[in-house]
Amino acid sequence: MNFKLGYDETSPASIEKFAKGLIGKTFADVCAEDTLHGAEVVREISNYETSHGNKKRKGGLGELIEERYFHYRSNNDSRPDFDKAGVELKVTPYKKNRNGRIVAKERLIITMIDYFSVTNEKFEDSHLWSKAKLILLVYYLYSKEITDRLNYKIGYVQLFSPPEQDIKIIKHDYQVILDKIKVGKAHELSESDTLYLGAAPKASTSQDRRKQPFSDELAKPRAFAFKSSYMTYVLNNYIIPEKSTYESIIRNTPVDSFEDYVTAKIGEYCGWTVQKLCSRFHIYFEKKPKNLESMIAYRILGIKGNHAAEFEKANIVVKTIRIGKNNTIKESMSFPTFKFKELVKEEWETSTFRTYLEETRFLFVVYKFNDDNELVLKGCQFWNIPYADLEHQVYSVWEKTKQVINNGLQVKRINGKNYNNFPKASENPICHVRPHAQNAQDTYELPDGRKYPKQCFWLNSSYIIKQIDNKLIY
Repeated sequence: MNFKLGYDETSPASIEKFAKGLIGKTFADVCAEDTLHGAEVVREISNYETSHGNKKRKGGLGELIEERYFHYRSNNDSRPDFDKAGVELKVTPYKKNRNGRIVAKERLIITMIDYFSVTNEKFEDSHLWSKAKLILLVYYLYSKEITDRLNYKIGYVQLFSPPEQDIKIIKHDYQVILDKIKVGKAHELSESDTLYLGAAPKASTSQDRRKQPFSDELAKPRAFAFKSSYMTYVLNNYIIPEKSTYESIIRNTPVDSFEDYVTAKIGEYCGWTVQKLCSRFHIYFEKKPKNLESMIAYRILGIKGNHAAEFEKANIVVKTIRIGKNNTIKESMSFPTFKFKELVKEEWETSTFRTYLEETRFLFVVYKFNDDNELVLKGCQFWNIPYADLEHQVYSVWEKTKQVINNGLQVKRINGKNYNNFPKASENPICHVRPHAQNAQDTYELPDGRKYPKQCFWLNSSYIIKQIDNKLIY
C-alpha cells in the first residue's frame, strides 16, 4: 500500500473503502480538509476552488476529487484512472424529482469515440470496455437552488461492474454503433439506436463536426456513454441500499440479443385475440383499462406490473398500435405536453422534444381488427425515429411552433370552436401540434400572459403506419 496516498492503488477494494470517506462531504469540505491536513495539492494553481466550482467547466468536480482527495494528477490518459487496479473514477450527479424519486441527472460519459480507430477494436479489448468494466461511482446530489457547486454533497460511493446480462446488451449496443460507423453513417448516429450504451453528442458548440472514415460527410463528435435511464436504474437498484427493483424480462440465462428475445416471445401469441389473451394471462376487469393491450404485452413477457427492468434501463417506451381492417391507423401518437414559455427559450439541438425522440427507443406492440371486429395481436417491433426525419420534417414543425408562440398565437373562434395556427397534420408528413389537455381549463401560460389549453407534438397516424413492418399489417 502507498501509505502516503492512504489507499492501495493496486486494490479496487482498498480504493473503494478509501473513497467511502467522501460520503456526506461537500466538494468544499474535500478542499478544506486537504488543505487542513497539509496534503500535497497535485496541481498548484491560483483560484483552484473557484475554477473547479465553475458550472461551465466540464469535468471540474471529477478533477477536484482526483487531485484533492486521491492525490493524483488528472489527465486525458486512455487508461483507467486507477490503472494498476483497472478502476475508472466517475463523479456524476443525481437529483430528487418533485415526487421524491431519485434519478440520474445526466448520462455517464465513458470515453470519446474515435471514428477511425474504433472500427478496428473488438469490444472485449476496446478502449471503452477498459474504462467501463469496473467504475468507482461517486454520486453527488444536484440542486438548482445551490449556486456554488462546490457545496453539492456526495451521497453515494460504490464500485460498479455491469452484471452479465447488461454486458450482453452493452456489447450488442457497441456493435450497433460500430456497424453504423463502418457503413459511413457516423453522422446519423442516435442514442435511440441502442439500449444501455449510447453514442452521446459531445461538442462545445452545435456546429462542431469531425471526419469519419467511410464517408465524406462530417459527423458530430460523440462519446460512448451509459444512458441517463440506465444510470438511474443503476443508482436505484445497485447503489442505493434496500431500494425496490423492477421485474426483469431476462431472469436466468443471459441472451445475446434482448430485442430478438422480446420479439420472439410476443410473437408466440400472434393471431390471438385480446379476449383469448386476457383469459390466458388471467386479466379480469369490469371496465376495460385504457392500457389493456400494453398490459397484455407485459404479461406475455412475464411482467406482473407495467414496468420492466430492461425497459427502464434502456428508456424503452411501449406503444400499442391498433390497425383497422382497411390497414390504416386512426390514432396519432402523442408525446408529453410542452410549456409555451419554456419552448420559446430552447434551441433545437438541446430542445426537450428533440432530446426525447433522440434518446427514446419504442416498442410498438401491434394489434389489428379482424373481420369480426375483434382485436388480434400481430406482433411487435422496436423502432426509433430515423435521423433524416428528425432533423428535417420534425425540426420544421418544432421551429414553426416556436415562431407561432413568439409571434403571438392566433386564435379564431368559428361556430363556437377555437382554431389556432399551430402546425397541422395536413401541413407536414410526419408530425403536428394539437391539444393534449383534460379540458379547456387545463392550460399553460403563453408569453403574452394569455392562458391556453396544453398542447403537445403528435406523430401523424399516416406516418406511423409507414414505420410498421408489412408482416405486422397484412
